[in-house]
Amino acid sequence: MAILPIRTVPDPILRQKAKRVKEIDKSLRKLVSNMQETLRTVGGVGLAANQIGIALRIIVINLPQNEYSVLINPEVIRRSGERIVNEGCLSIPGYVGEIKRSELVKIKGTDKTGKEIRIKAEGLLAEVLEHEIDHLNGILYVDHLESQEKLRKVEPSDNQAE
Repeated sequence: MAILPIRTVPDPILRQKAKRVKEIDKSLRKLVSNMQETLRTVGGVGLAANQIGIALRIIVINLPQNEYSVLINPEVIRRSGERIVNEGCLSIPGYVGEIKRSELVKIKGTDKTGKEIRIKAEGLLAEVLEHEIDHLNGILYVDHLESQEKLRKVEPSDNQAE
């Protein structure tokens, strides 16, 4: 497995809409493994493929007790509620911002074997799923800021990465 470099703003790939994965093959499974290893190494909770320079609709998640760690072609099918969160991002190091996220999300996608899955998530998992799917659509959390005053610089030990 390989640790992949994380792309940071203003890299243009972070603003591209990622393409749907058409086939899950050996090279895609290797990419997913490399993404998981990268995420574990950098200490984040979520990573989208475009954050490592690959414009494909793949996200990996590293949360305890989370049944699904890989989602291919994920999409939000329903959102409800609203809550204020402090969010950070591996692609915008050194900052966190106060934004609104959904309390509950329903997501559909496939796992790394191609099996369709549906996830009903709340709390941190809902936040991570929305954040990562935003990445796949070329949206960064700073796009959700109500004002620049809601963004603050943090020390590396404070940073709440994705």
